[in-house]
Amino acid sequence: METSSGKKFKRTTITSALPYANGPIHIGHLAGVYIPADIYARYLRSRGEEVIFIGGSDEHGVPITIKARNEGTSPQQVVDKYHEIIKKSFEELGISFDIYSRTSLPIHHETASAFFRKLYEDGKLIEKVTQQYYDEKAGQFLADRYIVGTCPHCGFEKAYGDQCEKCGTSLNATDLIEPRSALSGSKPVLKDTKHWFLPLDQYEAWLREWILEGHKDDWKTNVYGQCKSWIDLGLQPRAVTRDLEWGVKVPIEGAEGKVLYVWFDAPIGYISATRHWAQLTGGDWEKWWKSPDTRLIHFIGKDNIVFHCIIFPAMLKAEGSYILPDNVPANEFLNLEGDKISTSRNWAVWLHEYLEDFPGKQDVLRYVLCANAPETKDNDFTWKDFQARNNNELLAILGNFVNRTVVLTHKYFSGQVPPATHLMPDDEALVAELASFPQRIASSIDNFRFREALNEMMNLARLGNKYLTDNEPWKKWPAETDRVATVLNLSLQICANLAILAEPFLPFTSGRLFRILNLQPLRWASAGNAYLLSAGHLLNQPEFLFSKIEDEQIQKQLDKLEAARKANLMKAPAAPAKQDIDYEAFARMDIRIGTILEAEKVPKTKKLLRLKVDTGIDTRTIVSGIAEYYNPEEIVGRQVCVLVNLAPRNIKGIESRGMILMAEDRDGTLRFVSPEAHINNGSEVK
Repeated sequence: METSSGKKFKRTTITSALPYANGPIHIGHLAGVYIPADIYARYLRSRGEEVIFIGGSDEHGVPITIKARNEGTSPQQVVDKYHEIIKKSFEELGISFDIYSRTSLPIHHETASAFFRKLYEDGKLIEKVTQQYYDEKAGQFLADRYIVGTCPHCGFEKAYGDQCEKCGTSLNATDLIEPRSALSGSKPVLKDTKHWFLPLDQYEAWLREWILEGHKDDWKTNVYGQCKSWIDLGLQPRAVTRDLEWGVKVPIEGAEGKVLYVWFDAPIGYISATRHWAQLTGGDWEKWWKSPDTRLIHFIGKDNIVFHCIIFPAMLKAEGSYILPDNVPANEFLNLEGDKISTSRNWAVWLHEYLEDFPGKQDVLRYVLCANAPETKDNDFTWKDFQARNNNELLAILGNFVNRTVVLTHKYFSGQVPPATHLMPDDEALVAELASFPQRIASSIDNFRFREALNEMMNLARLGNKYLTDNEPWKKWPAETDRVATVLNLSLQICANLAILAEPFLPFTSGRLFRILNLQPLRWASAGNAYLLSAGHLLNQPEFLFSKIEDEQIQKQLDKLEAARKANLMKAPAAPAKQDIDYEAFARMDIRIGTILEAEKVPKTKKLLRLKVDTGIDTRTIVSGIAEYYNPEEIVGRQVCVLVNLAPRNIKGIESRGMILMAEDRDGTLRFVSPEAHINNGSEVK
């Protein structure tokens, strides 16, 4: 194949980021990595290209050990459990890996060890002694996630050594106030430890030339920009080993108790997975990684750009015998209902649960995630949009067109493809436009613009729908039999083209459409042809490609998310205490018990109520932002706490004298602070 940069290759190696086997796959993973990678692999196969599509589970690293510790099990049991869940989910969604491997296999340990040893023996690594936190009680060095303490930025007392999950700030373990070990609870000490580093600074000039000059025109702007930022800041040596028991053992003397760092270990998993494929098939793995005729493409999310564009290429360059990535079409992040997807908060749509809740609707999810893919910026998935795209696009456009065409052919011609006898000018225009679609879609896919490609495929369905509606064969039958035959013939030709062109995006739908048309699957080269179905060809019985998604199904998903949100709020820590004040400052606040006498909404506002309150010392007007939580009529007669010596404020033209004290729950709900029994108005709160 020839790329947009003019380079020619005989074959393509496609890799997709290895998901951590410490939890299931969610829609963020799918939209960012696996659906675009699968579309590209299926497209190349349809074009007759030689391609291998590599996937696998990343089964090493601290997140695995933390999961095992939290679940009271072993790291191997954790990865065994989630590897199977992930692998099965991918298979059911139709992600067409040639191999889905795992990094706990012996072949990976062998491959990664050999890679490290080659760099070590060639003098490409440097040895350094650094200080790292050590748990004397547990007798081991601590990874960042095994160190907790107080965040220096927000005061959160359970911040990790790499990040505060309350304020989101990235941290170093030494930044934490009063750090403690998550293993024993004891205070860790800094202790010398020896590690090996990849001297990225030695590859800075080469990376600047290779990326900033060599790929400035063909890499996506978000990828190029992040790489440029890193290189311009100056690269530093990066450790390739760490003190941990779980992982690939460092294969040299003097490295007991150390494993390969997961960022070094995981991308080598692409190579070991290809070797695994070769073991199973008898294929030649080296041609996919060492031949200059092979194009290497990495599909990843934006959080992996630096690893796949700077660090892994530097590793490959240092090793010396491997090809380098030709492109890394990384996507941005997908949010969920306006909030960042979070596995720890269970704010996610899990693939294995989706497949259970929406059986037979794999292609609906594929379609929505591609149509809404975060290709150039972060994007948002909502269940209402999911429903609308299914009902208003897949069902109403693509499914409706195919069903009408096949049903009418059965009704008027006993299910046999009628002949196209005489083409009118609009028929000829249709045939000409049909011929342009394969190249239009291919151009978008070749440039990794999958949303654009999907829309072009749907434009063909829209074209067919409009053609059928404009010509109204149901009104012309039986008076204009030849005209009806021509219209249905061309409509069926569009259906056959859709079966070909939809396959990379909607493989299950494509298969059903080929079955309805009683046609063996065809490749890309056949598309654009208005003569795929010959006159007299017998169709199979019509069947619906899509079904309507009802409001009740969507509400169930929204309820599930709301339950997760509430559960997280209950687990959320209380806000830290504010700065101390002296007693005199507190004593200056005059808080009294009062009774609400009247309440009404403030016009043209959503949150404000105008209250008339008997404070025991006077009757006054107070404006309070509680309209979202209380109806006016239900609070009349309610006793409340009132800060009576707050300076008056003008709110929406109303002078408000005082403040009603409220308690704010963790979900933002406001509730009155009231005496447990009736007490005289004007009583002081002390």
